[in-house]
Amino acid sequence: MNRAIGVSRQFPEPIMAALSEFGDVSVIDPASTNAALADLSVWVTTVVDPVTQGLIDRFPSSLGLIASIGVGVDHIDLAAASRRGIAVSNTPVVTEDTADLAMALMLATCRRLSNSERLLRAGEFMAGAASLGQRVHGKTLGIVGLGDIGQAVAKRALGFDMSIAYTGPRRKIDAEARLEAQYYDSLEALLGCSDIVSLHCSLNDSSRHLINKESLGWMKPGAVLINTGRGALVDEAALVQALREGHLGGAGLDVFEFEPNVSPELHAFDNVTLLPHIGSATVACRADMAHSVVSNVAAFVKTGAPIDVVPSR
Repeated sequence: MNRAIGVSRQFPEPIMAALSEFGDVSVIDPASTNAALADLSVWVTTVVDPVTQGLIDRFPSSLGLIASIGVGVDHIDLAAASRRGIAVSNTPVVTEDTADLAMALMLATCRRLSNSERLLRAGEFMAGAASLGQRVHGKTLGIVGLGDIGQAVAKRALGFDMSIAYTGPRRKIDAEARLEAQYYDSLEALLGCSDIVSLHCSLNDSSRHLINKESLGWMKPGAVLINTGRGALVDEAALVQALREGHLGGAGLDVFEFEPNVSPELHAFDNVTLLPHIGSATVACRADMAHSVVSNVAAFVKTGAPIDVVPSR
């Protein structure tokens, strides 16, 4: 009997065609309680389509893999999947493109590029020219989470003669030596020394609202916050307040706490750069992600295990 593969939304035709080589592919609305999930072997999803315990409980016993397109897996109840014996895979091929975007956000926010462009397009050339920003080169960049993406950002920052500081659950001695980075054993210490803070840690129960009213107060006056990680790492209400009070010099955000909704107050600040979660949005990266998810499904069908296995929690 041919395998049944469920997808949470209609993907581009090349992905659908590639997946169909390994089974009968059906687009199924996961929000529908009447969705036909019987006999599925694989569930293919995205970071914007939650795979909750409720959905996992509805999966048939035949389902053995949740294959997610994207690197983050906070949208999947990993514990519920583990209890059912369902493997989870991701597509960890977004490192360089996301690091490029983080650096772009850093430059755009510090130099107020979005605001200057808005003024220019409105015919206010001189007002745009007078929109003074902050220097980037030579500053201290604080990285929260020195994983693959954090290290790629640090590598780029060295080209701007920036000093690299970082914090995380453990030191990474080899990366420290390679990136001339200094480890701080607390978030408070890192935020207190950094001119620009870039978030690259995973989202979990302990990191949700890592940047909140208290931790924003630890940041240097005039410091800039960059987030290309996960939106809920930041308490947006507290961020808005810190910006309104003038404590922060700016914020560059590619992700948001309540995606796809963005706190309306953020639109009002000329020192805030807002992007619609486009860290992986290059033709090459999206092609890599498509190849990765198909490769994971192919490996699962052939061997019983995907290539990019996400550890259970």
